Amino acid sequence: MQRITDRLLNWASILDEVTLEQARRTSEMPFIHPHLALMPDAHLGKGATVGSVIPTLEAIIPAAVGVDIGCGMIAVRTQYDAAELPANRRPMREAIEKVVPLSAGKYNRSILATAATRIAELEQAADEAGFDPASSAANWREQLGSLGSGNHFIEVSLDEKGRVWLFLHSGSRGVGNKIAQRHIRVAQDYARRESVPLADMDLAYLVEGTPEFDRYIAELRWAQRFALLNREEMMDRVVAAFSDWVGGPVEERERINCHHNFTEKEHHFGRDVWLSRKGAIDASPGRPGLIPGSMGTASYVVEGLGNPLSLNSSPHGAGREYSRNAARRTFTRQQLNEAMRGIEWRHTDAFLDEIPQAYKDIDRVMADAADLVRVRHTLRQIINVKGD
Repeated sequence: MQRITDRLLNWASILDEVTLEQARRTSEMPFIHPHLALMPDAHLGKGATVGSVIPTLEAIIPAAVGVDIGCGMIAVRTQYDAAELPANRRPMREAIEKVVPLSAGKYNRSILATAATRIAELEQAADEAGFDPASSAANWREQLGSLGSGNHFIEVSLDEKGRVWLFLHSGSRGVGNKIAQRHIRVAQDYARRESVPLADMDLAYLVEGTPEFDRYIAELRWAQRFALLNREEMMDRVVAAFSDWVGGPVEERERINCHHNFTEKEHHFGRDVWLSRKGAIDASPGRPGLIPGSMGTASYVVEGLGNPLSLNSSPHGAGREYSRNAARRTFTRQQLNEAMRGIEWRHTDAFLDEIPQAYKDIDRVMADAADLVRVRHTLRQIINVKGD
């Protein structure tokens, strides 16, 4: 760990100056308590750095939570091992692509029976919170159980003992994005109206005790619940597809579901704070978590060590080293093919900006996180599914 200032602690050994300066600006906001913790996967984000843990007193920066509210990971360990899997993996990939809508703007055409109970729960939660999610996205119900694009993925993986895990990454989809964007604008309007000095308008914040703050918290919590249930819904579909592929039922030996873009009220260094983890997971003592690499590298099942200086947090993944445009200019399709050798995936140039080389070395990230989490399992994907 490196102490940049009394208000900024850093765990990243790979960190460019632009990202460091962004984190420094955020750490200087007057309501940070006691410091901002920069995780090993830190990279440039909107307003606040992706891979940062931001404790705030009586205020929240909506952009510091992230626009994909509740984005995170879910994994299931099955009773199967590698030797029990069919040799031909393509049917499993195609089955996943059939049962889970992929890519931005792709949703379910109708509400499936598996989703109905979850949707009913979200309807009740919205009623209790006093808002209508349809005001942000009219088709939010059809979005439940859809993956999205970018770095979201679904994978079949093997751990160090050859045991089969099902693994996926997604969040609150379009409805969560619209909720986040709207509240970022509300915070910016407040800053202009009150002449709040800001180094970056994306650091605009909402003040506890105001109607705007209360509305954000209510909708934020709903979107976080949507994201968690979205992952549960997709995983249930993937489990069913896997069962059909292997020709037998699936016994779930373990299921882990964790956010990495979220805010919770927590107690740190003698104060109750709003803790925003933007690209970070809860690594409280003994807490299970998931840290993915990229589409061609290892992922990790971890257990939190409860490091107080990190505010009980750890990285959420590898973290980008190249922007999407830079990755497309730098790398070739041949390099992507080589990186994905031995993995069943949909061969297309659309994923060039997701090439593993566009991300930090996940093993170095995990080495930087050695005092934050303990590695329980190392996963290697054999099937990868992504949206364009």
